[in-house]
Amino acid sequence: MIEQRRAKRFELQLPVEVVRAGSERVSRLGRTHNISSGGVLFTSGARLEPGGPVEYVVTLSTGTAGAVNLRCMGKVLRQESSATNGLDEDGYTVAVSLERYEFMRSSRHSS
Repeated sequence: MIEQRRAKRFELQLPVEVVRAGSERVSRLGRTHNISSGGVLFTSGARLEPGGPVEYVVTLSTGTAGAVNLRCMGKVLRQESSATNGLDEDGYTVAVSLERYEFMRSSRHSS
């Protein structure tokens, strides 16, 4: 079977924080596995409801200039236990869409 994706995936391991799941404010840290223009795959301790809205912040390192935060909004597409998908990590592997985003230079993610 040939896998056809709409957007190229970039294998990037970056810090990510889930800051809102549905209407609930949370603070769950994780790490990305890959990113595309349509979404992000990451591992986190956060258990998220598939189909529900999610807000997350990906931290991009800019070297000596510090970091830039990418605040993203999307929906949870799927989730599975990291142990069942062959990753040696605790928690869940979560695929989320990337519907809206904004760049933030400040270390503050919440609004």
